[in-house]
Amino acid sequence: MIKKIIISACLLLSLVSIAQEGTSSPYSFYGIGDIRFKGTLENRSMAGVAVEQDSIHINLENPASFSSLKRTTFSMGGTYGTKTLKTNTESANARRTTLDYLAVGLPLGKFGLGFGLIPYSSVGYRIQKLSSEVGETNKRLSGTGGLNKVFLGIGYKITPNFSIGADANYNFGKIETNSLEIITNVPLGTRELNSAELSGVNFNIGTMYQAKLSKKLSLYSSLNYTIEGSLTSKNTRNISTVVYNSTFDLSVVDSYGEQKTQSDVRYPSKISFGMGIGESKKWLIGGKIAYQKTYGQENTYNKASNVGYGRFGSVSLGGYYIPNYNSFSSYTKRIVYRAGLKYEKTGLMINSESINDMGLTLGFGLPITGSFSNVNLGFELGKKGTTNANLIQENYANFSVGFSLNDKWFEKRKFN
Repeated sequence: MIKKIIISACLLLSLVSIAQEGTSSPYSFYGIGDIRFKGTLENRSMAGVAVEQDSIHINLENPASFSSLKRTTFSMGGTYGTKTLKTNTESANARRTTLDYLAVGLPLGKFGLGFGLIPYSSVGYRIQKLSSEVGETNKRLSGTGGLNKVFLGIGYKITPNFSIGADANYNFGKIETNSLEIITNVPLGTRELNSAELSGVNFNIGTMYQAKLSKKLSLYSSLNYTIEGSLTSKNTRNISTVVYNSTFDLSVVDSYGEQKTQSDVRYPSKISFGMGIGESKKWLIGGKIAYQKTYGQENTYNKASNVGYGRFGSVSLGGYYIPNYNSFSSYTKRIVYRAGLKYEKTGLMINSESINDMGLTLGFGLPITGSFSNVNLGFELGKKGTTNANLIQENYANFSVGFSLNDKWFEKRKFN
């Protein structure tokens, strides 16, 4: 059954992840868009903390974790998000539903194999400045698309407590931006349409280590490094004169031809380190710090004199608690309760203001009776950006659902 689910879900996510609008943030105009969380809902509910060598859950951040899997694991998750965008004078609401990841992990003795598809970044915004005064210039800006990541990784358990791993990622996607300028009461306008087709390969390496501190307590650690790479961007720009109606349906009157260029977008290196302490299958508390040289690079269509890209940094604290994982009398005692706090300096600077993100996460792991599989629910509340310097603050709330399904593969039959 799990094989049929995997095949069906792979086909579904492959189609949807390429086309979906995964964000409603005006800040996704910059760089290659909003960088998505790379991990499962189980880790996201702990603010990204993923230090334990889990045998039935996939850790997408560190490929060394694949060697700890004991069962074939299929994991998939999606999010429904609401967002309030506010300035000093106005506010607006937006909603999005997205698929977040699809991954499969295979245990192969001391080795473990993982592969899947993850949306890496998303572009999605609609901004307009309209005036009823005659002769005023009005603008409508929109953008869609993003970058997706197909990965294949392998982990190896050198000792029962120490694992190493590496994965290769093929990144691909398309970003489209549309800029329309019109003058009040003039039925003609100018439209600039840009598209960027992105592709490139990068690599990720990691290690995980755990040690017994006492009969019950264990120390966990995780170190992960993303090697610097680059993305090839094939850019197309088209400027045309358009006619529009009251609903802004456009018809091209005259086109000034296409301009094609090619550029390289830097894929920066990133290092993250996590450490935690806890009792296996009972509780864990840990933290994670991450550092990246630069947030991203501008492309030909999103250069701006008031925008800069600095260093990325994040700090997370999170953990889980299970009252009694093998309780037969109480289902609620087998539920995994998760929580976390995060603070992220995105590295994006606009009008000399740093765009930062902070949030609170909560989650529940609901075991499926009679199996090692579970359904996960997650909640996230946070704030990104600021209203200073005429910028936009985003207050967001996300509700996520994830599935972690486990099965035994490659097992010899005892009876024919």
